Amino acid sequence: MLAQDSSVSPHVQDYAKAVYALESRDGEAVSTSDLAARLGLTAGSVSAMVRKLSELGLVEHEPYRGVRLTDEGRRVALEVMRHHRLIELFLAKELGMPWDRVHAEAEVLEHVLSEDLEQLIAARLGHPTVDPHGDPIPTAGFEIYERPTRSLDELEPGMAGRFVRVSDSKPDMLRYLADQGITLGDELEVIDRQPFGGPVFVRVHEREQPLGGELARAMRIELEVGER
Repeated sequence: MLAQDSSVSPHVQDYAKAVYALESRDGEAVSTSDLAARLGLTAGSVSAMVRKLSELGLVEHEPYRGVRLTDEGRRVALEVMRHHRLIELFLAKELGMPWDRVHAEAEVLEHVLSEDLEQLIAARLGHPTVDPHGDPIPTAGFEIYERPTRSLDELEPGMAGRFVRVSDSKPDMLRYLADQGITLGDELEVIDRQPFGGPVFVRVHEREQPLGGELARAMRIELEVGER
């Protein structure tokens, strides 16, 4: 239980989350330089913290190869992710907070949420499986289901699917999507795309909409059957 385990500080939890995200993305051990870049810290401070995580039994560290979460480290990461994503959904669904603001609030509250309150929030929300950005919510048993998706930026003209997930790292991109009336669940069809990271032109709500390359890379699409 994170809130009561003094050895698992908020700082440790943030590192476990970061290692999980990078390990899941790349499917291999995480380098200290990649971890430092994700956390916005120096390589030296990250190396020192990695040693602490290793002493706590949360990561396995192979010099010059990187770190991987142990089973216990994965549990820590998934539990704090569960807290974070349940809080995001509660703030959005029950309190009406815009989806571009819930991430920052959840970053603080995830570290102090008790297990009793977590269970009450989950029950209140009907034991949801995804948060407001489409990210999967780990179960109470620390299992997580990642649905097969493709980045919008990867799709070729003529390909279509449902917008099901988006990165919450940049609130301004979420605000832009909201201003354009584009929400999770919308059907998108790629009409054209410009090279070298240029915009992707999609058909959505019976209109053509250009989406910048960075935004297209942040959007995940569940392809129609036969296109996966």
